[in-house]
Amino acid sequence: MHTGMRQGPEIWLRGPVTTPEPAHAHAHAHAAARRFSWVGLHGGAGVSTLAAVYGGHDSGRSWPGPGDPASVLLVARTHAAGLDTAAGAVEIFRRGQAPPGLDLDAIVLVADAPGRLPRPLAQRVRSLESVIDVYRVPWVPSWRLGEPGRPPRETAALARLTGAAR
Repeated sequence: MHTGMRQGPEIWLRGPVTTPEPAHAHAHAHAAARRFSWVGLHGGAGVSTLAAVYGGHDSGRSWPGPGDPASVLLVARTHAAGLDTAAGAVEIFRRGQAPPGLDLDAIVLVADAPGRLPRPLAQRVRSLESVIDVYRVPWVPSWRLGEPGRPPRETAALARLTGAAR
């Protein structure tokens, strides 16, 4: 536990309020795409696949190192254990217990199976969404075969966030 770190209000998890950029600022958006570190919250979360599909640094299950991007996307599966680890990780950041200098940008939840989430799991996802931005990634059969391909269309918002939407 880090002592001397002040705990901020819960709203900080969603990020700072920014002023709108001038229209011409978007002309160079691809040249200055924000860099991210993908951090898996448990084994098999899908970090390597997400890094291959969306770009960014694959941190595996470790915190990003000194030369890695400090903007963190935490990755978990949508099963009960994955959602538990996601909630715990959000608490680590909320309490200021994450390594200094890291910014939690969002949670990325990767489907653990095809189809809809059972109601109890969907409720847990909504609970996470109430405190932080959550991006959902559907079940992608080709990823099981090691064929990353392009981002699924259901993940357009995540592709924009990571700069993969080109």
